[in-house]
Amino acid sequence: MSQEQLLRDGAQQLGIELTDRQGERLLAYGALILKWNKVYNLTALRDPAAVLTHHLLDSLSVIKPLQRERSTEAKLLDVGAGAGLPGVVIAILRDDIDVTCLDAVAKKTAFVQQVASELGLRNLRGLHARVESLTGSYDVISSRAFASLPDFITGSAHLLASGGIWLAMKGRAPDDEIAQLPAQAAVFHVEQLSVPGLDAERCIVWMRKPTA
Repeated sequence: MSQEQLLRDGAQQLGIELTDRQGERLLAYGALILKWNKVYNLTALRDPAAVLTHHLLDSLSVIKPLQRERSTEAKLLDVGAGAGLPGVVIAILRDDIDVTCLDAVAKKTAFVQQVASELGLRNLRGLHARVESLTGSYDVISSRAFASLPDFITGSAHLLASGGIWLAMKGRAPDDEIAQLPAQAAVFHVEQLSVPGLDAERCIVWMRKPTA
């Protein structure tokens, strides 16, 4: 089966009907990851099939949950985005969301900038900085295996807009990390995910600032 068909079938299992343009952009993004990987070591994965399941479909699994939590336009900060996961995938699927992929490694944010340019994604940018030193305000702050939940919250709490939410992609539910969360964050949902072709536990930990 072709990569395109695998992507479409996987997306369909996640409840997503990809447009031709979205499908083309996702496959082009996967190809760019593999191309840049040869020189810049963006991710540990070198195999197209693994990039499809572990990166593209894994990131696509947050799209429907994010639509439920934020159905209108928003500013999203993807912390420790690396090669732009899940931020680039969110930018491709949701042109109403302004996505900033933040990473402390310059070559990774340069890659995201290149992706934005090559794929014509006006709502995407790569930003080279440390989250602690950043200023601004974001409606959604996401991360994918970036750090422990307490570190993620401590580093980014000053950037969360009023009424904003944190979206943390994790493997199995991190009960120990949840128990150690600082007072700035309260979990309102731990959502189990099932990623097509990926035989591993995945979940989203949704958090917000506690109401006084």
